[in-house]
Amino acid sequence: MPSKDGVMESAGRPRRLLALLSSFGVTSLQRQNPYIVAWWSAAFPGFGHLLLQQYIRGVLLTLSEVFTNTLAHINEAIVYSFSGRYLMAREVLDPVWLYGYCVIYLYAIWDSYRSTLETNRQCELAEIENARLQAMVLRPVTIQYLERKSPRAAAAASFFFPGLGQLYNHRVGLAFYAMIWWWVYLYLSNLHASLLALLLGHPAESAAMLRPHWLLFMPSVMCGSIYHAYVTAVEHNRLFRVEQRQYLKERYPAAGFKILP
Repeated sequence: MPSKDGVMESAGRPRRLLALLSSFGVTSLQRQNPYIVAWWSAAFPGFGHLLLQQYIRGVLLTLSEVFTNTLAHINEAIVYSFSGRYLMAREVLDPVWLYGYCVIYLYAIWDSYRSTLETNRQCELAEIENARLQAMVLRPVTIQYLERKSPRAAAAASFFFPGLGQLYNHRVGLAFYAMIWWWVYLYLSNLHASLLALLLGHPAESAAMLRPHWLLFMPSVMCGSIYHAYVTAVEHNRLFRVEQRQYLKERYPAAGFKILP
């Protein structure tokens, strides 16, 4: 109901939540280095926004990277440039799509840097407010809860197959998005067939099988998935400790002992 000055009261609801548990996973405000986030946006536009847990923007920017890169032939030009064939690199580029690609690429870097600075400020305010965190939510389709995670296990899962680390961290939608695209990259790059030919002793045939355009996406995707899984597990451990500390302070308000962070 409205207060005396006409402002609607929040009925005890916190102004800033540090974390939210839902059917899609754990979403939280997290302090991060803006330069690292911007670097991941440079490695693969959209990755920086995924690190900031801005999933809609991140997914759309990653889709934009794949499609505009393909239409502008960026990866092919990179391969030609690294092999010294500069004229072929210039000829293969599509200037119409190249212009749009450059604009979106630079915007993704700038916006992820700017958003990181603002998220860090919001995170600090949420920590000062110290609103009560949920330890568990029950839904008809899933159960979500805060638990201690192993960052190394999360990173290892994403190393063996990108997306599995996100599944370990209960980010189901992002996990299957990453896993589906990894299958696409594997199929279109012919990486598995090329590795098999190499193991059978046919290096020339192995090299001829590879499709460089799709292969060049894969290092950024794998490394990004590993890093995201690792820092997400670290963040979940932090939230677990925060919620546990809040609960113990409520449960034993006059215990007379200090609860370490």
